Amino acid sequence: MAQLDTTPYWIRTSSPETFQSIDRNVTVDVAIVGGGIVGITTAYLLKAAGLTVALLERHECASIDSGHTTAHLTMVTDLLLSDIVDHFDRQTATAVWDAGRVAIDQIEANIQAENIDCQFERVPGFLHTALMGEGESKDSLRQQAELATELGFPAAYQDVIHPFGFAGTRFDNQALFHPRRYLAGLLATIAGDGSHVFEYSNADEVTDDPLTVKSGEYTVSCGYVVLATHNPIVGKANVASATLLQTKLALYTSYALGGRLPAGQIPHGLYWDTADPYHYLRVHPESGYDYLIFGGEDHKTGQASDTRNCYAALEETLRRVLPTIELTDRWSGQVIETNDGLPFIGETAEKQFAATGFAGNGMTFGTLSAIMARDAVMQRSNAWKDIFDPGRTKIRGAAWDYVRENKDFPYYLIRDRLATKHATSLRGLRPGQGKVVDINGQRTAAFRDEQGAVTLCSAVCTHMGCDVHWNQAETTWDCPCHGSRFKTDGTVISGPAETPLEAIE
Repeated sequence: MAQLDTTPYWIRTSSPETFQSIDRNVTVDVAIVGGGIVGITTAYLLKAAGLTVALLERHECASIDSGHTTAHLTMVTDLLLSDIVDHFDRQTATAVWDAGRVAIDQIEANIQAENIDCQFERVPGFLHTALMGEGESKDSLRQQAELATELGFPAAYQDVIHPFGFAGTRFDNQALFHPRRYLAGLLATIAGDGSHVFEYSNADEVTDDPLTVKSGEYTVSCGYVVLATHNPIVGKANVASATLLQTKLALYTSYALGGRLPAGQIPHGLYWDTADPYHYLRVHPESGYDYLIFGGEDHKTGQASDTRNCYAALEETLRRVLPTIELTDRWSGQVIETNDGLPFIGETAEKQFAATGFAGNGMTFGTLSAIMARDAVMQRSNAWKDIFDPGRTKIRGAAWDYVRENKDFPYYLIRDRLATKHATSLRGLRPGQGKVVDINGQRTAAFRDEQGAVTLCSAVCTHMGCDVHWNQAETTWDCPCHGSRFKTDGTVISGPAETPLEAIE
């Protein structure tokens, strides 16, 4: 099977301003590690509040998680509203959905303030019966609509959602936008007047007393640190505390297909079903046609035998609903789920803020995280501080899920260390392919490029020692234990790993 092009639509259709690597020591009020929606929005809000910031991104800004999103802007969480009520209470459920509503309003306000052309549009969202297999019943969806209405969120049950014919619940006043164009607009306002944006600048270490972030040979001196890295790095928290937080997270890979449809065939909006894992769809206008993004086939990162099959299965499902769609793009992204279904947003150490666990609501919870980070830095009260506290211990009905998600780690660690028999030769390693081999007793991640050159790295993930697995669709090395991802040369793409795979001569 030929290698797939997995460049996301957002990256293909936008070119944000680029920034140089850090080349000097700087002193600012706040250092922000990570240049996605959390980091960029935090930097924007803090500078608007009169503080100086330094934003450090180890790749290009808005190119990893925020560049691989499907950009649904909705207050409706992956966890059903009734489940939040059951696990917590009605007040918490209302607060969680209000958080999403506030985040969408903040995004719209930022767009208006900076006059950003990013195709922002208010649209309805539809939660409907499953496209394939089992899901919530019509009665359950009717109950979700009734509960949402009782809690103050406009919702209505519909027997038929056109043009698909599914039954479901309509939620008004959700939104669509082009995330990279939006973030590019915010980025353009940050550097200058004592603030900085640095790309290809890894945060190697966070030290205390005085508080600094080290990046190569340079340091950023600051009074507060915001860790905006999707999966939080340790920072200045102790390793035990950071590891405990990690055990409450489960990383999933989700797949997306993009394509063209004749304008007006499907009403613009957001659609997602009740299957497990669920399918999701969004439709927005382009010049002369509508562009559709369809996603699903989620699995724990690093735990699919051939990720190309995930794209194939997703396309098969899509064509059953829309057989004439012209596919133009495909890509995958990563989502993080927590043990109780709600994100972790708040201080993980004194003067250190982190945010993670957004599940399918990365754009809204990412924006909320920036609002909460600004308030934490400026010592303001915040309505969501206790609900999303990373140190919360209330998991109640989620206790069983917590055990289920984390049983994978010891399984994969033992299996990869003791049970798996790897090849001992590079013979059979085809161009464009990677595999784990044993070379002189060392587990080695071997990749052969299209010109025949071989790159060798240690196959041992630098986070907690599991063996990485080869992802053929994305040509990456993925860790099945906690979801770290690496390029073919071992460079870290996304954490929790912070250091690259060891190079082997």
